[in-house]
Amino acid sequence: MKIVRQMNPLIHCMTNLVVTNFTANGLLAIGASPVMAYAKEETADMAAAADGLLINIGTPSQQVVESMILAGKSANQTGVPVILDPVGAGATPFRTTVIKQILEEVDISIIRGNAGEIAAIVGQVGTVKGVDAKIETDPIELAQEAAEMLGSIIVVTGKVDVVTDGKQVITVANGHEWLTKVVGTGCLLGGVIGAYAAINPKAMINAAVQALVFYGVAAERAFAKTQKEGIGSFQQQFINELSNLTDEEADAFKRVRQVH
Repeated sequence: MKIVRQMNPLIHCMTNLVVTNFTANGLLAIGASPVMAYAKEETADMAAAADGLLINIGTPSQQVVESMILAGKSANQTGVPVILDPVGAGATPFRTTVIKQILEEVDISIIRGNAGEIAAIVGQVGTVKGVDAKIETDPIELAQEAAEMLGSIIVVTGKVDVVTDGKQVITVANGHEWLTKVVGTGCLLGGVIGAYAAINPKAMINAAVQALVFYGVAAERAFAKTQKEGIGSFQQQFINELSNLTDEEADAFKRVRQVH
């Protein structure tokens, strides 16, 4: 985190309408600089100028998707890591088509989603309700299958997060269930992973793991301080913890396992 604050990476967030403010504040809290640009007239230029690009399809439209692809291609040309958050994958045929189009036209560095979303991308059938989905497949097997099929680093988030490139597999058990009670925490995580990837583009598996640990420990600390007050206080304190947590504190409480 210290290096994020020192380097202050610019993260171009093409995210959904529900979480824009929360994502911006969360990235500022960890020391990154967020920018949100969606117009086709500028999105390629913004992506080229950024240090990381987040593509989040939480509230998709054809026009925005076209801008996302322009930004993704520009990021690819300039070596900027691209993070894809396939929110609600499998919920509607349109979302499925959008994700397929993005994956066909843009080289994605890291895909972060819950098990249901990742399963939908690789063609597995789960139970979809809105943007939430459930799948019975073992998350490690699912992540490896997706990494091999898509050629990207896969982050499957859940009670225990899984990170893999198809060969190396690492799990992270930090975090708290209250993160699922606050809108935008998964979307912000995509931006945080993007910030870590931006400062460590040659070791993006490690970058993703570090981001998950930092994020998870911040959530644990926020819950410990607000459990008697409720989820609204937790949301505010979570931003505080992202701002105040040190690398040393995160490392002291990390729960990381190298599976293979």
